[in-house]
Amino acid sequence: MDILSNLATGFGAAGTWANLGFALIGCLLGTLIGVLPGIGPIPTIAILLPITYGLDPLSSLVMLAGIYYGAAYGGSTTSILVNMPGEASSIVTCIDGHQMAKQGRAGAALAVSALGSFFAGCVGTLFICAFAPPLAAIAQQFNSPDYFSLMVLGLVTAVVLAHGSVVKAIAMILIGLLLGLVGTDINSGATRYTFGVSVLWDGLDFLPMVIGMFGVVEIVKNLEQPDTHRDAITAKFRDLWPKVSDVKDAWMPVIRGTLLGSILGILPGGGAVLASFAAYTVEKKMAKDPSRFGKGAIEGVAAPESANNAASQTSFIPLLTLGLPSNAIMALMMGAMMIQGIQPGSAVMTSRPDLFWGMVASMWIGNLMLVVINLPMIGIWVKLLSMPYRFLYPAILLFCVIGVYSTNNNSVLMLFTAGFALFGYILLRFDCEPAPMILGFILGPLMEENLRRSLVLSRGDPMIFLQRPISAILLVCTALVIALIVLPAFRKTREEAFQE
Repeated sequence: MDILSNLATGFGAAGTWANLGFALIGCLLGTLIGVLPGIGPIPTIAILLPITYGLDPLSSLVMLAGIYYGAAYGGSTTSILVNMPGEASSIVTCIDGHQMAKQGRAGAALAVSALGSFFAGCVGTLFICAFAPPLAAIAQQFNSPDYFSLMVLGLVTAVVLAHGSVVKAIAMILIGLLLGLVGTDINSGATRYTFGVSVLWDGLDFLPMVIGMFGVVEIVKNLEQPDTHRDAITAKFRDLWPKVSDVKDAWMPVIRGTLLGSILGILPGGGAVLASFAAYTVEKKMAKDPSRFGKGAIEGVAAPESANNAASQTSFIPLLTLGLPSNAIMALMMGAMMIQGIQPGSAVMTSRPDLFWGMVASMWIGNLMLVVINLPMIGIWVKLLSMPYRFLYPAILLFCVIGVYSTNNNSVLMLFTAGFALFGYILLRFDCEPAPMILGFILGPLMEENLRRSLVLSRGDPMIFLQRPISAILLVCTALVIALIVLPAFRKTREEAFQE
C-alpha cells in the first residue's frame, strides 16, 4: 500500500501540464538524437545542462531522463530501416533488425522493438519501486567509512565494465580524482592546484568539462567521417503489427532481455550499451540454431532492445538511493541535481518524496509517450537522416558556447571548455574513454570528504574501514573484483566478450 500511495504522490507531481510538457520535450529530443547518428545522449544532456538552472528541479530531471531513455527508442528505428545506429546501445540491433527489413519484415521488427522496449521500461520502473525503498533504508545506516568504501567499489567495478584497456580505464579514473581535488580545501581553507586563477577557487566547473569532452569532441569526431548515404527501407504504420509466430518467438527473449538489463543497469559501470550487447550474446548462446543470428532472427531485435531500455530505467536506482552514479549519463544527472542544490542519495526519498516519486511516475508516462511518438512518426525520423551532418554541427556548437557562457557570464570558462575539448580529442586518439574520468571527477570530492571525516572520527586509525561491518563487506567485494582483474583467465574472457 505504501508503494501505491507513493506512486499516487508521484503521478500527482509528474502529471502537471508543465512536467508533462517537459517529459514530451525530453522524449522528442531523445528520439531525435537516437535517430541522428553521431550525437548520442551524453553530449545532448551535457549541452542542455545549463538550461536546467532556470527550471523547476523535477521538470529538469524529467526532461533529461526522457532524453536518456528516449535515445534508446529512437536508435532502433534507423538501425532497422537504414542499418545506421543513431545511438551506441542500438548498434547490435542493426545485425538482425536490418536483415528483417530486407526480408520485408520491417514492420514486425519495429513493432517488437517498440513494444518490447515499452514492456522493459515498465518493468524497469517497477524495479525502482520495489528496490529503491529498501536500498534507501539500508543507505540510511551508512556512515562516512561505508560511503567511502561504496565509492571505491563503484570505481573499481567501473574499471571492469569499461570497454577497452583496464590500464587506460584506471588512468582515466585517477585523472578524474586528481581534477576533483582542484579548489579550496574544505578543512584548512588552503587552495590546491589553482595556479593563482581565482575562478578555480571553487574547483573546476562541471559544465565546461562535460561540454568540452563530450559535446565539442563528438562534433569533431563526426566531422572527420564523410557523410554517408544509406538507402532506407520504408515501413507503413498499418504494417506495424507482428504475426503470431513473431510474438511467440519474441516474448521469452523480451523477458530475458528485460531481466538482464534491469540487473546490469544497477551495476556501477553498466548501462544501456552493455545490457544490449550482453542480451544479444545470451540469446545467441541459448538459441537452438545460432546460425540464424545475423540473418534476421527476431530474437536478435527483441532481447537487446528490451535490455537497453530496462537498463536505462534501473540506472537511476543507485543514483537516487545511494548517491552513486552507475555510468557517465548518471554522472551528468547527478551534476544536474547538484546544480539544483539537491544532494543525491537516500535523503531525496525522505526529504523530497515528490521529486523522487515524480521521477518514477514520469518514466511510465515517458515510456507511453515514446510508443506513441515512435511508431506513427517513422517516416519523419527516417527523412531526417537525409540532412548532412555538416549543417547540424554549427547549431550544436552554438548551443555549447551559449550554454557554457550563460551560466555565469565568465569568458574564462570558454577557455576551459576549449582546453577540455582538446584534451578529450587527445584521449580519443589514444582510445581512452572519458566516461571513467567523469565518474572519478564526480566522486572524487565526495570520497575525499568521507575519507577525511572517517579518519577524524577514528583519530587517524584506518582500521575504522574494517571495523564497520558494512564498510568491511564492501571492501571485501572490492578486493574480489581486483582479484578478478588480475587473473589472466578473467582478463582474456573479458577481452573476448568485448571483442564479440
